[in-house]
Amino acid sequence: MNSPTNALGLNPVPTDVTVVVASRNRRDDLLATLPRHEAPVVLVDNGSTDGTVAAVRSAYPEVTVLPLARNLGARARTLGAELAGTPFVAFADDDSWWAPGDLARAVAVMRAHPRLAVLNARILVGLAEKLDPVCAEMAASPLGTPEDLPGPSLLGFVACAALVRTDAFAQVGGFDSVVRFPGEEERLALDLAAAGWGIAYVADVTVHHHPSTRRDHPTRRQAGIWRSRLLTALMRQPPTHVVRTVVAAVRSGRPGIEGAVRALPDVPAALLHRRPLPSEVRADLRLLAS
Repeated sequence: MNSPTNALGLNPVPTDVTVVVASRNRRDDLLATLPRHEAPVVLVDNGSTDGTVAAVRSAYPEVTVLPLARNLGARARTLGAELAGTPFVAFADDDSWWAPGDLARAVAVMRAHPRLAVLNARILVGLAEKLDPVCAEMAASPLGTPEDLPGPSLLGFVACAALVRTDAFAQVGGFDSVVRFPGEEERLALDLAAAGWGIAYVADVTVHHHPSTRRDHPTRRQAGIWRSRLLTALMRQPPTHVVRTVVAAVRSGRPGIEGAVRALPDVPAALLHRRPLPSEVRADLRLLAS
């Protein structure tokens, strides 16, 4: 029996993976990228006010839509993964998609490497298909390539280009409601490493990312990253590291200071979920920082 094909009729649909997309107020981007996905799609809408839900349901009735009453940030992806119910979940943004055939190839890599919790694909950006600079950093990871991983070992990843093993993702709680977005990957990656799971960069599979024109101002985005960095440090790092992170935020100027202010309301929740990292993970972090 032939496998079903995706919406474009190009490649067989993997039956053990779901693409989870979290979006907010990017209706036009979604309508352009949804048919590119070569697996069933769960769209989690973060409280859009631009008619996204109705437009997607009309244009792509095969897409499972989970509308949220308010913006939960990256936590929406966790809800989408729970709804998906497949062994693997591929995350995509409303402006990204996996290259034809590469989602199935990535699933095969995951199946061949049982300790692999997150596969980070190569990312090509924009119409010029330029390699995202973060890929060069991942390829040169000083953590090396363990025998049981398919590529350089990482302590982070890029969510819009990640395939995750659902059991591992759920074991560490997925993306949480404290960190939210952006910079949500760090806490999850650290917890996966602490639990013994692996994260790897695999350059043989590709994700295309055509950044939406509807994006936060760079200063606001940097403030959000500082907010996440500070809360993650508070949740997982020793007090001395937390202090250094606060100092670095203040010295960075407006984005860091704004990020620290935005983090303050979530400090009690971060402390409630505090669980310091094991020494071996902290040692790997020092190696990456050296």
